Amino acid sequence: MFRYNYSEDVKSITSKPYKGSISITLIGTGELDHWKNKLGRKQQSWVKVNTFKGNVGEVLIFSTIEGGIDHIVAGKGAGDYSPWLFSRIAETLPEGSYHLKENLSEHDANFAAFGWAMADYKYDHYLKDKDTKSVILTVGDNCNLTRVKSWIRGTILARDLVNTPTCDMGPDDLALVAERLAKQFKAKIEITRGEELLIKGYNTIHTVGRAAEKEPCLIDIKWGNEKAPKITLVGKGVCFDTGGLDIKPSGAMVTMKKDMGGAAHVLGLGQMIMESGLDIRLRILIPAVENNIAGNAFRPGDIIKSYKGTTIEVGNTDAEGRLVLCDALALASEEIPELIIDFATLTGAARVALGTEVSPYFTNDSKLSAELLKLSENEYDPLWPLPLYLPYEKLLNSTLADINNIGSTGFGGAITAALFLKSFVTNDIPWVHLDVYAWNASAAAGKPKGGEAMGIRTVFEYLVKKYSK
Repeated sequence: MFRYNYSEDVKSITSKPYKGSISITLIGTGELDHWKNKLGRKQQSWVKVNTFKGNVGEVLIFSTIEGGIDHIVAGKGAGDYSPWLFSRIAETLPEGSYHLKENLSEHDANFAAFGWAMADYKYDHYLKDKDTKSVILTVGDNCNLTRVKSWIRGTILARDLVNTPTCDMGPDDLALVAERLAKQFKAKIEITRGEELLIKGYNTIHTVGRAAEKEPCLIDIKWGNEKAPKITLVGKGVCFDTGGLDIKPSGAMVTMKKDMGGAAHVLGLGQMIMESGLDIRLRILIPAVENNIAGNAFRPGDIIKSYKGTTIEVGNTDAEGRLVLCDALALASEEIPELIIDFATLTGAARVALGTEVSPYFTNDSKLSAELLKLSENEYDPLWPLPLYLPYEKLLNSTLADINNIGSTGFGGAITAALFLKSFVTNDIPWVHLDVYAWNASAAAGKPKGGEAMGIRTVFEYLVKKYSK
């Protein structure tokens, strides 16, 4: 049922001039009076009648004598050109073709195009009646349309993957998506499935996924020049999480199709990287499983020998994400890449700390942390650093194994989860762990309720700055 076309053109934005395109003038609250004073009496009266204040996303339509649209004025508030400003404008406008009257910088023009396109995003694969409204933005030469389209396609891929229900997005379906993506960009892919995981030593992946009808697998994609800097992305691919024998309450299970959000993020980010041709040797590792319940489900108290050789006591079967990730991180560390980045819908504690819209990240590299924070603010892609507080490692102690998969207290859960993962990243490799929600809890302009890509534009822009040819 998953039908996303990785190379499909973005139809809501174009660089081709369109005859009859309607101009949009952006007016901020600080320039409202100056702008109004330049208008004729009838136009000033129209502004007053419509109580136009120049607030973010406000739209005022000026009509022709014949009753058509002459031009549009849109509010930009205090003047910030976030992508979501343009999403709000696009969602408000009637069907038609538009262009921005003012000449924006490349940065702002890119945001305009991206936000405009995101307003067109709908997950309607299962709906009989689809919204076919067409609102097209013609962008100027100052917009890097190639870059923006890669943002859009990567974001849509991640959103669609998260939104697809598990009946159509189990481990085998996720592997098929990865195979198609690899084929699109001529990447190599290897998929280790079922009992073969045990033969290769990926015991934690197999243990978590063995109770599901669809067998677990490890997806391994390699792309790019082998001699280029090695960058490895790891994504948690728990396609559904019942909690295992430590079963979740039904209310907490409703959105658990999104527990493969980390995998969706690295595939979306991988699309951006490969489409842009960055000068890196990219590797994508996705442990794909369903954490289900059956007679052979793993139990609290079980001890698993990981790929690294570390023994893990299972304190809770609902802390399964870190178990599947630890084998992938240990495998990633073997070839000593220049950077490892993992994305995972890992802890509720991260949501308690920062809510649903800001993703915390953890890293062992302070310079990298500062760069990511600055970029996230610039990209309107909110991230926030949390500490790898080493004294909390004692909370993961086990008397029976080398480590427990949960902390011994209910406090600092996002930190102890990150510390658990850190213990499987070896050889002092720079590493970033993003604990993402991968979901919009409520709808906003350009961000419908449902699957969301969080942090991938920030990470992509970091890689672009460092590894562009």
